Amino acid sequence: MPSVRMSLFAGLIIGIAVSFWQLAAAQDPQRAVVVDTGQPFAPFAEKLRSAAIGNGMGIVAEACAHCGAKAVLDMEIPGNRVVMIFHPRYAVRLLEANVDAGIEAPLRLYLTERPDGTARLSYERPSRTFAGYGGKGLAELAAELDDVVDRIVRQAQRD
Repeated sequence: MPSVRMSLFAGLIIGIAVSFWQLAAAQDPQRAVVVDTGQPFAPFAEKLRSAAIGNGMGIVAEACAHCGAKAVLDMEIPGNRVVMIFHPRYAVRLLEANVDAGIEAPLRLYLTERPDGTARLSYERPSRTFAGYGGKGLAELAAELDDVVDRIVRQAQRD
């Protein structure tokens, strides 16, 4: 099944690339929010997905570096997943405000497994993500998305 292996390999490469971007964000406290959840990695990943859907966002894609490492390389690495969320109602507004800002969608929530098996969540606030773009209504949309992401994170931590 070369096509399945290639898809998994592509997912691994995307996951690693996004991971490096997120690592840079995590090292800049002005750029990223970092939450040590104190919860086991796999159950928290499920809670995060459920919270995203429960707050009106769709799961656009997931990049799972540890899944790809296991499937393609037969290698075990700590849990590492990027959950990409967005919804068409926000995409339309985003593109109306500034089509160039569309490259920033979907929003990325980066989960890593800590040495103790718990999940760490890192993400860039949408207001920060879209700050470099102008456009009528973009700041308001970004603030609204900040609220949505905050609700998702609170719900995932609580449930």
